[in-house]
Amino acid sequence: MDEATVTQQQYYIATKSAPTDDRSRVLKYGAMFAVFDRLGDIRPQGLGEQGIYYEGTRYLSEMSLRLWNERPLLLSSTIESNYFLFAADLANLDVSRGESVVIHRGTLHLLRSRFLWRGAAYEELEFMNYGMEPLRVPMSIYFAADFADIFEVRGTLRERRGRPVDEENDKNGISLAYEGLDDVLRRMRINCSPDPDRITGPEMQFDLELKPKQSRSFQLRMECQSNGAAEHSVSYPQARSHAYSEMNLAAESFPQIHSSNSRFNDWMNRSFADVQMMTIGNRECNYPYAGVPWFSTVFGRDGIITALQTLWIDPAIAKGVLEFLAETQATAVDESREAEPGKILHELRHGEMANLGEIPFARYYGSVDATPLFVMLAGDYYERTGDKALIKHLWPNIQAAVRWMDDYGDLDGDGFIEYEPHGNRGLIQQGWKDSNDSVFHADGSLADPPIALCEVQGYVYAAKIAAARLANELGDHESCKRLESQAAALRDKFEEAFWCEDLGVYALALDGYKKNVCRVRTSNAGHTLFTGIATPEHAQRTARSLLEPDLFTGWGIRTLGSAEARYNPLSYHNGSVWPHDNSLIARGFGRYGLRNLAGKVMLALLDVSSVMELHRLPELFCGLERRRGEGPTLYPVACSPQAWAAAAAFMLIESCLGLKIQGAHNRVIFERPCLPEGIPQLSIRGLRVGQASVDLFFERQANNVRVQVLEKKGEVDVVATL
Repeated sequence: MDEATVTQQQYYIATKSAPTDDRSRVLKYGAMFAVFDRLGDIRPQGLGEQGIYYEGTRYLSEMSLRLWNERPLLLSSTIESNYFLFAADLANLDVSRGESVVIHRGTLHLLRSRFLWRGAAYEELEFMNYGMEPLRVPMSIYFAADFADIFEVRGTLRERRGRPVDEENDKNGISLAYEGLDDVLRRMRINCSPDPDRITGPEMQFDLELKPKQSRSFQLRMECQSNGAAEHSVSYPQARSHAYSEMNLAAESFPQIHSSNSRFNDWMNRSFADVQMMTIGNRECNYPYAGVPWFSTVFGRDGIITALQTLWIDPAIAKGVLEFLAETQATAVDESREAEPGKILHELRHGEMANLGEIPFARYYGSVDATPLFVMLAGDYYERTGDKALIKHLWPNIQAAVRWMDDYGDLDGDGFIEYEPHGNRGLIQQGWKDSNDSVFHADGSLADPPIALCEVQGYVYAAKIAAARLANELGDHESCKRLESQAAALRDKFEEAFWCEDLGVYALALDGYKKNVCRVRTSNAGHTLFTGIATPEHAQRTARSLLEPDLFTGWGIRTLGSAEARYNPLSYHNGSVWPHDNSLIARGFGRYGLRNLAGKVMLALLDVSSVMELHRLPELFCGLERRRGEGPTLYPVACSPQAWAAAAAFMLIESCLGLKIQGAHNRVIFERPCLPEGIPQLSIRGLRVGQASVDLFFERQANNVRVQVLEKKGEVDVVATL
């Protein structure tokens, strides 16, 4: 197979034209999400990703509002800090008759509000005439639905599609429908209250009569239906009230984090809101979906890492992730889905193409790292909560995951965990950097499988340490000793095979010939600190290397050093910066006592958030060097929001503070905490440990950080070592 074929991205996200506006608005609730422009319209332009989506299908591909047959004038638009409600202030353009302006711009104000809840998009249009004369306002809203599968929107071509079903309109609404090749009838039902004056095809038309200072409102309900199934009809105010209550209830489980740095506070507020939005309403309880728009579904790796990042603030997410991944753990060999007994799910997709098997991702297991990460999360969850009942329940799944590492993960019996794809329909690279050209040698030639990634060996090491501790807690001392011995042997073998003295970091990978080491400087090496497989000496050297100019941009640590053959700062994995990657590396810095370096990473990402719209960290951004007076360069098809990018903020705090929570002992530990210069003071209120909670205050001093307990409710010990 030639390299051009190998590096072709089967599931590449196509970019057919430049975005018309890079500031799209995004809403999500459960299996539904919406992407639209700042006016609130859905337009088939730019990247072509705008729409209202449900269960992996775009139910509405166009929505265009017109006043006097023109798009309104945008005054401002935003999404509330809790990520629930979109609001746009719009006005009319100048309306002319002949050479004269008969209605001046800004005479009519339109407040357009939208939110999602339980399978429907709700919208309110509130008009106000601020003029001195009565207004007759012709208004129309045009709708279109292509019912494209999310993979079609991403650029995958299909040989056949289903058929559109004739529209079924009545006096107050429009129905657009499509019968898929999977025999599922998908319908977008759009109702308006009060009724439009006319409905012509897929367009609602209104003739508004407004006296001076008079207001009038309309409410739309756009419901996604599958095979006739519909949610119980709820009015706009009822749905808004229920949704607010749901959001507020979910927010109560998070502690309040506040600092003397207002930019930091904005970042924290957005991060909490993003994690909440990616989790609330999902059919999988407390399981955060990966990212909008391309990955708004369950991903094993993403869910686990998000759970690790948020474990100290809300262990309920970790519990939800563990329970669902245990429920979907593979029990048999199925090469078409990369499934093997004990393996943890990589990706779960819904939609026509998944139902028909046109893509392999309906329930897909093609990741080499989700399985050891699952065991790591179980160990960390138990330390955080002391929830032995859940660990007992999950113990067969943990044992099955360990057996997968031993029986299936080590393909050639050399003691390392490798991957090699079965067939050509799934992912070629099965680590977190899953672009086809992400694993290569120093000369740029692609590595041959089976491939053993450096970070994966670290995950396996940490998983076996975690499994050993859990076995000991459950009284299985023989398994504990065996697992500890296996972990120690792996660590020794890893050092010998992966350390590159001249590079000052661990190698990216070993290829299928094992003697061929991928001697490339990458961020992957930082994960060896995160897992603890690195020796103290090599951890120090790796940390220093990761902050050298070829890897540290000023905005964060690149995925690939700038001197490497395949370096491209505009690529997905070969030179870009990923916030979640940086948070794991910072956690590794903290593990080895390098909290000042963790603080440097935190400040870099704080600077990124402060120049991003809505203070939201995207999935990734380009790895160009930081330039004075300019912000980071955006990656054009990055998901935003992305769960593990949002949750990165919380792991960074944990890393700087040296925070550990021992749930079984109701103890909170701060080991040599550090606050970077930009954050002189920090408070955490409502940190829950079992049935207790504690409020804490941190203040940066000359050589340490003062830790003060403001209030305790229940029995909880706070220990700080300076």
